[in-house]
Amino acid sequence: MNTTTRPEYILTLACPDRAGIVHTITGLLLVHGGNITEAAQYNDPDTGLFFMRVQFTSPAAPTTLRDALQAAASDLSLRWNLAENGRRMPTVILVSKLGHCLNDLLFRTRAGMLPIDIRAIISNHEDFRPQVEAQGIPFHHVPVSAATREAAEARQLEIIESSGAELVVLARYMQILSDNLCRQLQGRAINIHHSFLPSFKGARPYYQAHDRGVKIIGATAHYVTAELDEGPIIEQDVERVDHTMTVDTLTALGGDVENVVLARAVKWHAEHRIMLNGHKTVVFR
Repeated sequence: MNTTTRPEYILTLACPDRAGIVHTITGLLLVHGGNITEAAQYNDPDTGLFFMRVQFTSPAAPTTLRDALQAAASDLSLRWNLAENGRRMPTVILVSKLGHCLNDLLFRTRAGMLPIDIRAIISNHEDFRPQVEAQGIPFHHVPVSAATREAAEARQLEIIESSGAELVVLARYMQILSDNLCRQLQGRAINIHHSFLPSFKGARPYYQAHDRGVKIIGATAHYVTAELDEGPIIEQDVERVDHTMTVDTLTALGGDVENVVLARAVKWHAEHRIMLNGHKTVVFR
């Protein structure tokens, strides 16, 4: 059978490090006709954990592969996930009144540069409804205030779950999520922060950066946690600046960096290249 016609899968796994893990996993795949097309692994000496991502073809059904992996899981104490390669990940995007990250994600998705299926856009403002609906994507206006936050978040979660979203992207969504919603979205919500964390957390980081006379500005994509701007970092990038630049200039330059950093993080998450390692991440680029 020509392997190019076989289904292709992505297996990610983590477990305590020990001898024979790679032998066991590759042997399991071989038994099921697997042909590995891409593989990466990492042993973290600080935590004693082993991480692995394997992309492979196999004639075996997903249920057969999952049963075999589950049988191996208890012996190796595996935390694992098996996904179909090429499947576009169902995604919901949250946005407020700054649309550069939203526009970039929409463009990259239409151009086939991001393997995501945008199921809905949620916003606390109406600004982007016309352009979103013109692309055939459902737009949900969910206003948020201190008095309505609990009900608003319940509505947001209802939209996310009913859409089947496996990824939630906060594309400059300028609201702090409650601890409860953060827990509900743990490991599947990515935020873009307009600063090179851990510097300049919270609001107005470009103003903070300008006030301190920094020589670089940056952006950080990280997973959302209850601790503001403290989630595991996925990707960062920077742009050099100097003393002649105004806050507006920094903001404009920073917007470009935010677009690139967020797009990388979304792509890697959708391709199952990111694994959580405590408060850090392992990213198999």
